[in-house]
Amino acid sequence: MRSIIYTVAFSLAAFPGFADPLPSWAASENKTAIIDFVESVTDPASPDYVTPDARIATFDNDGTLWSEQPLYFQFLFSFDQLRMMGAADPSILTSDTLKAAAKGDVETVVAGGKDALVEVLVAAHSGMSAETYRSSVSEWLTSATHPETNLPYDQMLYQPMLELLRYLRDEGFETYIVSGGGIDFMRVFAERVYGIPPENIVGSSFQASYQVIDGVPTLMKEGELFFYDDKEGKPVGIYRHIGRRPILAAGNSDGDFQMLEYTTAGDGARLGILVRHTDSDREFAYDREGHIGVLDRGLDEGPERGWAIVDMARDWSQVWVSQ
Repeated sequence: MRSIIYTVAFSLAAFPGFADPLPSWAASENKTAIIDFVESVTDPASPDYVTPDARIATFDNDGTLWSEQPLYFQFLFSFDQLRMMGAADPSILTSDTLKAAAKGDVETVVAGGKDALVEVLVAAHSGMSAETYRSSVSEWLTSATHPETNLPYDQMLYQPMLELLRYLRDEGFETYIVSGGGIDFMRVFAERVYGIPPENIVGSSFQASYQVIDGVPTLMKEGELFFYDDKEGKPVGIYRHIGRRPILAAGNSDGDFQMLEYTTAGDGARLGILVRHTDSDREFAYDREGHIGVLDRGLDEGPERGWAIVDMARDWSQVWVSQ
């Protein structure tokens, strides 16, 4: 059992014919580690060679593939949904939490902890068909903008991570999202923006029911949480949905710790990656302190476990895909 990080430095400039697979990554040990790992597990002559069927790579979504501040984007969608629903029928705002969410009061909702956040999700996501929900998410993504950057949410993707996804697929990897975010929410846009199809999404989910409404077979979203795909839930979700232990896993917070731990505990070459948010100029700076995306245990234990701690300010020459 071993976890390998490759740190042999080289300069791409020394190889004019070499096409840089990660052009938005600054030259660093982390970039070198990723490229060396991929080359090693895809080279049939390498002792670390991995057959294509076992080249599984899993990625967290919020804070790893796109931004997550000031709150997970799915919750910001839910706030907007409750605002519209409350304007049409104020009686649905049955608690102080829901009233705060409809007003866009992030601080009050977050102060209520997990229970308050789940209450917001239930109110904004249940009691509708899966088709209606998907249409609402799609419309929101095309019209809403981030409160601080004014960018559309689906443009707040991390260019370096899109390059990594593409590089892995070019080298025969199957890429998956394994996120605490809602599986139905991510399935709306993941294929278009990440190149990851709906069947490769592992996420949290609410119960659903099958009903025939006006003669039409319909899946309805219910208000009971079915599976929470975070922390210890991530390896369970991987087991249920994928059935193979990944050889590469990437995240950004302690909510991803168990996924990286599970991944790098396997035999052969393995790579764990944690994105550390250190760039207050181009994005947001937070890790040990914060209301979401806290990275504490990962910073303490990641290096000794051989995980690559990617410093956004240092390791990325570009952040947003829109740049």
